[in-house]
Amino acid sequence: MVELTTPMIVSGLILSLTFLGIFTEHLHGIERAKFAMAGAGAIIIAGQIYGFYSPELALDAIDWNVVFLLGIMMVIVAIMISTGGFAHLAQYLAKVSDGSQYKLMITLGTAVTVISLLLDNVTTVIIFGPLIILICRSMGVSPIPYLIAAALLSDTGGVATLVGDPPNLMIGSAAGIDFNTFFIHMGPPVLLAWVGILLALKFLFAKDLGARVEHEYEKVTEYKNKSLWYKSLFVLAMMVVLFVIHHHIGWEPWMVAAAALTLLVFLAHRVELESATNYLETPLLIFFISLFIVIGGVEHSGLLSLAGEYFRPLIIDHPVAAALILLWVAAILSALIDNIPFTAAMIPVLVGLQNEGVNVSVMWWSLAMGVGMGGNGSHIGSTANVYIVTISERLARETGNPELAITPGMWLKKGTPAMLITLVLCSLFIWLGYGWLYIPGPL
Repeated sequence: MVELTTPMIVSGLILSLTFLGIFTEHLHGIERAKFAMAGAGAIIIAGQIYGFYSPELALDAIDWNVVFLLGIMMVIVAIMISTGGFAHLAQYLAKVSDGSQYKLMITLGTAVTVISLLLDNVTTVIIFGPLIILICRSMGVSPIPYLIAAALLSDTGGVATLVGDPPNLMIGSAAGIDFNTFFIHMGPPVLLAWVGILLALKFLFAKDLGARVEHEYEKVTEYKNKSLWYKSLFVLAMMVVLFVIHHHIGWEPWMVAAAALTLLVFLAHRVELESATNYLETPLLIFFISLFIVIGGVEHSGLLSLAGEYFRPLIIDHPVAAALILLWVAAILSALIDNIPFTAAMIPVLVGLQNEGVNVSVMWWSLAMGVGMGGNGSHIGSTANVYIVTISERLARETGNPELAITPGMWLKKGTPAMLITLVLCSLFIWLGYGWLYIPGPL
């Protein structure tokens, strides 16, 4: 058994203080990226003093595949938003709902889920959130059910693919899981969760969805650039094909996205690259880079190896129980705090066990399901949730109607039950389908 050392204690303290600052962002108002940067600097200096880390090792600890892929996808989305295609799509779905509120929830929810398979959930709700408010105000109905549905379904849909949610990128890159393998194993439980959420929302919002529609939605705005929208869809389709075969052609996911972006900027020759890159979420990229450095330092101190030694017997002797425990722990913590730091902390533990010959394939799926579905458990469980809550609060201020603000209590009554239903469904899936989820040998 590995013994606790001074470098482990120091790195653990730095990790704890960094995470404490990150998790309490909503209390002190200091951006989480700043705490991550401070933690990265502190652990490099401590590593040099105690001899377990260095700037060179810190650079090696950064998973550039994740950073590049996130940044490139942000630029692709920015170009697509400028065409007006997403607005046209959302308004068309509202028109074909024929005044049925539940049908509108299904059509918008399906669009949000499908788009979240390829675009991250934050981007999806940024696109659809304002559109939902516009559509609902035009129809004279409450936007609350649709906003909460958009957050829940974007979080859920993102779990299905390697590029749908930042934690998935981290897991896939660290475990060596390709796009096809990820989708084959995560698609079925996500489909179950998707159905579960829509059915749950039908009952949770029975009163709202049963209200009479004052005006049916008929107006659909025209595209700002219809030609570029269709070109973007072609590039997106090409990107999906390359994602499917990227393992066979030897390309990392970021290379696939880079190739798609290169083609798109030439097709969109009138769109200035500088204006598109203005949509880069630089603080998020800095947060990821700094977080990788912090976790890399903790790993080099030996602390994560020590944690792995405690997990090892449970995974070997009781693999199903271990998978279920990880699912629920990951979900509960992701509901209370951001899921990205927890994912970052768990990855080296599982990688260490995997390198020792322990088959942790099901644990990877449990982690992905837990952090993805768990984000639905509270109003701060994911960045997508925070955004939806923020725009609802702004709407409440603008209209002078406080009932239009999504409060923590409202989320507890509507969002948390939906999350618990998805966790029960995922638990049954792991329990009954463990043999199918188990992948012999390295991934």
